[in-house]
Amino acid sequence: MNKQDTPLSNEQQQLLAQWQQTSLQAAQKYLAEKGILGLNILAKESRILPPICGIWKVKDNLGKGYWVISGKVPTDAMPVSGAADARAALKHFSYQWQLKADKILAAERPEQAQAEYANILIKHAHGLYDLASKDQIWPNAAS
Repeated sequence: MNKQDTPLSNEQQQLLAQWQQTSLQAAQKYLAEKGILGLNILAKESRILPPICGIWKVKDNLGKGYWVISGKVPTDAMPVSGAADARAALKHFSYQWQLKADKILAAERPEQAQAEYANILIKHAHGLYDLASKDQIWPNAAS
């Protein structure tokens, strides 16, 4: 039995549930701030990757679908048409964050706060890409 096969203790299950709830609330708050309301979470297509991120597939009250990411990474969202599944959504966010960071850093003498933000985006972009590249956490997904 390897570490991943070991059943979680009650305390671990509670911490996991709390992390998941906090991550989902952050995602819902982010979407609400963007005017996206009445969310229906498509749990079977969402992925929870604690403690790093949750990647949620949601539909709003108008039937529009979105991928939203939250956790230890910047909270962000995109139309569901941008990725076929949660793994592809991670890669998409990774690519978009890298592009945003490159644009910030390409500006003539970016402010220190902007440069720091760009470096945070780069760090998380690399982390997301690494997560998406780990076949063992995506057993039923194409790479």
